[in-house]
Amino acid sequence: MAFERAGKENTDAVLRIAVEAAAARGCTIVAASSTGDTVLRLLDALEAAGETLPVVMVGQVDGFPKPGENTLPAETRAALEARGVRIVTAAHTLSGAERGISRKFGGVYPVELVAHTLRMLGQGVKVCVECALMAADCGSVEYGAPVVCVAGTGRGADTACVITPAYTADLFDTRVHEILCKPGLYKAAEA
Repeated sequence: MAFERAGKENTDAVLRIAVEAAAARGCTIVAASSTGDTVLRLLDALEAAGETLPVVMVGQVDGFPKPGENTLPAETRAALEARGVRIVTAAHTLSGAERGISRKFGGVYPVELVAHTLRMLGQGVKVCVECALMAADCGSVEYGAPVVCVAGTGRGADTACVITPAYTADLFDTRVHEILCKPGLYKAAEA
């Protein structure tokens, strides 16, 4: 399914698609979320569908956007953990140290090229792949098993994919089996 526009207005549709796909496959849902709002909505969608599937949230690294801070409020973290969500906070697989090098010295480096290549399919696809890798690296998903990933362009969700992640060290062994939904990329997202 291709959405007309990128952005958070697609969140409810993406979550329905992701829950249906994960339930059919009996797999974990990995969701990108900086504030936890998308994951709270995902939990509500699972409950409404009568499903109890494992959920992993991949959030922003500490220090983004400001040193010493994290975008996930402590109360939301506690609420998510109380509902069984595993929360991954780690360096972003497709930027991390390389972004620091390119900021300091200029240029572009191999992992950043991978990220930009994935963005040709949309920001959400890039983030789905990145979050699946991060969840695998942290042991939050079963190695070698497919997961349904949910991500977006900015806030909310506009993309869902079925991915079997490798570890970051084996990045190119990752498999994107299906892109369940994403923006058609015909129009720019509204801020």
